[in-house]
Amino acid sequence: MNILLLGYGKMGQLIEELALKKGHLIIGKINSTNSKELFKIDSQTIDVAIEFSKPETVFDNAKWCLDNQIPVVIGTTGWQEKKSELDDYCHNKKGTYFFASNFSIGVNLFFRLNKQLAKQLDSFNDYEPSIVEIHHTNKLDAPSGTAITLAEGIINNLTRKSKWINSDESEPGALKIKSERIDPTLGTHTISYDSSIDKIEIKHTAHSRLGFATGALLVAEWVIEKKGVLSMDDFLSL
Repeated sequence: MNILLLGYGKMGQLIEELALKKGHLIIGKINSTNSKELFKIDSQTIDVAIEFSKPETVFDNAKWCLDNQIPVVIGTTGWQEKKSELDDYCHNKKGTYFFASNFSIGVNLFFRLNKQLAKQLDSFNDYEPSIVEIHHTNKLDAPSGTAITLAEGIINNLTRKSKWINSDESEPGALKIKSERIDPTLGTHTISYDSSIDKIEIKHTAHSRLGFATGALLVAEWVIEKKGVLSMDDFLSL
């Protein structure tokens, strides 16, 4: 498999290491220092692109891939306000793109558990939900994409919450997300339901980036023969 890496930070480098061990080829490595090289690459030599760049470059990178009929796997977060536009662009081009806020298998099982817990507690109004997410200080977006996915899972299954806010202040109908940036944390997400009687918590802690990189590479191998706008639910058939 011939892979184009869009973004060559810690995640891009780890994906490259894993890909080479599996016998794949890296056709190009594009980052902020050589972004113009993207337009010189022969798109016919690329089987799939993996995007872990910066939020401000995701949309243009993905459009280039869709214009050239290259399936693109996106792991960058913080750009999702343009997702519906990219969805439409993908459908119009009859292309393929895959987005996940987190490629870890464990995190995606955590997403499912989070939805189920929200459903179970929907009838118990005494329990007030909240999210705390902790990442390293180089994390560019807050809240994290994983925290937003968790928040959406709660909002869609808990009728007393209609939106999320990234604040310590309370707001009627809003789910609070608290973001902390502490080195060397790779990612910790805690869902709490607090009442005057007791507290229920579920928590996921990442020990390394390996789970994210491994998942992204597995998805890249899987997505080549697929079409449309895809997600981890499609990959895992959840």
